[in-house]
Amino acid sequence: MLWASVFSVLNKLFDVLPEVLIGIAVDVVVNRKASFLARFGIEPPEHQLIFLALLTVAIWVFESLFEYLYALRWRNLAQDLQHDLRMEAYAHVQRLELGWFEDRRTGNLMSILNDDINQMERFLNGGANDLIQVVTGSLLVGGVFFVLTTQIAFLALIPVPLIVYGAFWFQSRLAPRYGRVRESAGTLNARLNNNLLGIATIKAYAAEEHEVQRVRDSSQAYRVANSQAIRFSAAITPIIRMAVLAGFTVTLLYGGFLALDGELGVGSYSVLVYLTQRLLWPMTRLADMTDLYQRSMSAVERVMNLLETPVQIRYAGKPLASGNVRGELSFEGVSCAYGARAGSNGTPRNGAVSLLNGNGLPALPALRDIDVHIPAGSNVAFVGSTGSGKSSLVKLILRFYEPQSGVIRLDGVPIQELALQDLRRVVGYVAQDSFLADASVAENIAYGLPDPGREAIVAAAVAAEAHEFIQSLPYGYDTQVGERGQKLSGGQRQRIALARAIVRNPRILILDEATSAVDNETEAAIQRSLARLVVGRTSLIIAHRLSTVRHADRIFVIEGGRIVEQGTHEQLLASGGQYATLWRIQTGDPPKEPAPPARTPRPLPA
Repeated sequence: MLWASVFSVLNKLFDVLPEVLIGIAVDVVVNRKASFLARFGIEPPEHQLIFLALLTVAIWVFESLFEYLYALRWRNLAQDLQHDLRMEAYAHVQRLELGWFEDRRTGNLMSILNDDINQMERFLNGGANDLIQVVTGSLLVGGVFFVLTTQIAFLALIPVPLIVYGAFWFQSRLAPRYGRVRESAGTLNARLNNNLLGIATIKAYAAEEHEVQRVRDSSQAYRVANSQAIRFSAAITPIIRMAVLAGFTVTLLYGGFLALDGELGVGSYSVLVYLTQRLLWPMTRLADMTDLYQRSMSAVERVMNLLETPVQIRYAGKPLASGNVRGELSFEGVSCAYGARAGSNGTPRNGAVSLLNGNGLPALPALRDIDVHIPAGSNVAFVGSTGSGKSSLVKLILRFYEPQSGVIRLDGVPIQELALQDLRRVVGYVAQDSFLADASVAENIAYGLPDPGREAIVAAAVAAEAHEFIQSLPYGYDTQVGERGQKLSGGQRQRIALARAIVRNPRILILDEATSAVDNETEAAIQRSLARLVVGRTSLIIAHRLSTVRHADRIFVIEGGRIVEQGTHEQLLASGGQYATLWRIQTGDPPKEPAPPARTPRPLPA
């Protein structure tokens, strides 16, 4: 920034000098051997003009050189700052807890990380240099004015403070308007992002026109917000031009009268006329600078607000070596709620947790007073109806959320005390809708690992019964799967996700509805893989299909965020509770209705 500023100043210095040379040239033609240059020993007028020509070439060369250098420095600075700010913002976003994302729209975040940061780049690319050069030009030209004639200098400089005040006045009025522009841009971006992700559903329900109208409404709101800002920004330049006209007219008339009276040389008068334009006309660019600056500041403010979002989940903690993990888990009085932020702890009272979310509104309880002990190496399952809290329970282990009360321990140590990244590295997590990166099959299996090697990748794919279909792909393990794995079927994506968990060789394996969205054949393949995978490691399986968990060491039934039953498959069936009811519904064996009481037949009428 320092060198860029120096080059901007030097460029403006050499940019002003040609106007001074014009005045000197006029002086040479009018006064000849009595000219200003003759005082330096160059008496013949022809030699004076040759000297001025050579000096002009040198000035233009240096002006062009410094223009290249300042453009190079400012633009590289803009790219560096844009890159650094985007990476800092993105890294910060990744450290935020999962609950924070549930209250945000992905498209709006994309708008901040892309469009808003790009606005700052646009200002640094040209606006900063323009601002420096306007200030430098004003000082240089003002100095020349006072050297030539103090009277005209004061008159010509009168519009300057008015122009600067006007620019700042307009800027203060533009700030809230451009704030609304950036918010509207984020809303529009969110709408477009959501529609592109859901294009299949939009087509399936013939909702194209409906979504076009919704995008039109968002785009219209963005257009209206911009129009309100444009009404102010468009008025700056005409007003500044009027102030410039006043200063130029004063110089032209008053300076001309002084020249006619012989109080001001013709050459000096020429310099003043040219320099007045040099001084005042660049100030019309204050309009563009003000507009660009305010757009940039409104955008940067949104980025800074994002960076100031507090990280609720602590990353630092005790290091955890995967080789030393046994995999014993325990939940002790754990309660949590959707939308609750850390620090909004409620006090358990009769099994209820009173919690507030980030907006001060009541949060939705997900789990209440959970007490579960899972021995190392055991295979346990959690079942229950949709929304009962099963997935919330296992996500607490990964610290996607923090409980508002209670503690979760791994091998007797509270997981909040462990280094977060170490904790997650010992857990293999396979979700119902596993995310695949826009990369190759091999890169997706090795996701999160520096370089497991092709042999380990293939071995994991074989264990997940994915090797055969991967080999049939156009480029095998090097086949690109597309955005979110859209080039693969749901079952193929799920088997790659399982291979991704296998290659990590985790001490704890979490399967969150891993087979609920696949066909029977794929489910059977995944079940065979799981039967081998769960041996010797702690496994937590969440499932709707009870047939997939019937061989678990222990089954926990969750309803309303509470554990209502627990035991083996046989024990739960024998108890005749909720698990038994779910089992009968899924297996098509509804409970038998009691036989109606025997009725004594009435005698037939005679």
